[in-house]
Amino acid sequence: MSEARQVLETLVRAAEVGRPVVLATIVRAKGSTPRGVGSRMVIDPQAGPVGTIGGGCGEAQVIDESTQALADGCARLVRVDLTEDVLTWSPAVCGGIFDVLLEPLAPPPGRS
Repeated sequence: MSEARQVLETLVRAAEVGRPVVLATIVRAKGSTPRGVGSRMVIDPQAGPVGTIGGGCGEAQVIDESTQALADGCARLVRVDLTEDVLTWSPAVCGGIFDVLLEPLAPPPGRS
């Protein structure tokens, strides 16, 4: 099954059971990044992440921010900067920057 289909099916299942999730989508990328514009993942607090926007510390940053998006119900743009100096020995040295739109998706009223 394709990753896009897994993401879609996860969204559908979460909606069916009334569980809030966050849809993360890369909306802008500059330089070398692990994934491109349009890459998506679902962050489900119960089932875990489905799909990927690149893995590593950048994805961890997005997952962390998704907790706040779920808590306040507000969409937000998260900038992931992978341009650290190679001398830092950081695993985040792809050389690019990408922006991820986090969209909290809550069940309709009365379905939680």
